[in-house]
Amino acid sequence: MTSTMALRTRVFAALLGLTDKGIEDVVDLPAHRAKRVRLQRTLPGQYVFGRADRAAVAEEIAVGNGSRALVHRPADAAAPLPVVINFHGGGWVQGNPEQSQWMASRIAVRNRAAVISPAYALAPEHPFPAGVEDCWATLEWVVAHADELGIDPDRLAVMGDSGGGNLAAVLALLARDAGGPKVRAQVLIYPGTEMYDRYPSEDRHAEAPVLTSRNMRAFARLYMGERYGDEDFRASPIRATSHAGLPPAFILTAELDPLLDNGSRYRDALEAAGVAVRYAEYAGAIHGFMSLPGVVPVAKRALDDIVDYLGRTL
Repeated sequence: MTSTMALRTRVFAALLGLTDKGIEDVVDLPAHRAKRVRLQRTLPGQYVFGRADRAAVAEEIAVGNGSRALVHRPADAAAPLPVVINFHGGGWVQGNPEQSQWMASRIAVRNRAAVISPAYALAPEHPFPAGVEDCWATLEWVVAHADELGIDPDRLAVMGDSGGGNLAAVLALLARDAGGPKVRAQVLIYPGTEMYDRYPSEDRHAEAPVLTSRNMRAFARLYMGERYGDEDFRASPIRATSHAGLPPAFILTAELDPLLDNGSRYRDALEAAGVAVRYAEYAGAIHGFMSLPGVVPVAKRALDDIVDYLGRTL
């Protein structure tokens, strides 16, 4: 598995294997989340997760159902700006807007856009569909408050990684079905699109760094709670009755990721429905690599690709 990984990725994976507890073995989730936040703030954490672009300004606001959000903009921006709503990863159970700041701030600067990264209700305290409902409330709130945010609601994209990629895909479906808000593009970064079925990549990379097969199964059970087994497309967007009429998508996957086939099969479903899809699989990349630019070098190339895609679609 490690033959195509960069050396620093291999070192990181080895250290993670020695120190990190799988989500299935975590007893105290609030303490586990707090530990992750403390790690992000350390110097090694800032190296691994990356720092915000100095040419961006960040502001914390309350959105939707009262969730907090980080808003990144170019320091010299003139409103109204195109807007990207970015949902963080973490298996619907952990994670925060700060873990995306390396990517979000650079997209803001390079695309001259506002990138809004909201928090949302996390399981198991708030199981499915609470996270979906929070994210939908955020989308509606952002569009309703476009003037005060200094954004152009007609130039809006949704973006997310991992569990956040799942939520971004779901929001694109919900917005289509509701007749708005109009989403111009969706950027789905190693998204989880199927909650239950086991695809071949999960077996190939069952013991991958950052995300294992056991982790995947534990996240799904924690997120779905008593509704585990529910085939609602808001949990598994690939199960939507139709994918026709969705906004164009850029789907990014990682070569060494058990979730790889979740992305490639969603590409197939969208293309079969006539949706324009750009697709990229990054060699040597592990799950979560867009939040790990310090240890996965290809994150910088993927960022270039996202910036290019949003430049064309927004």
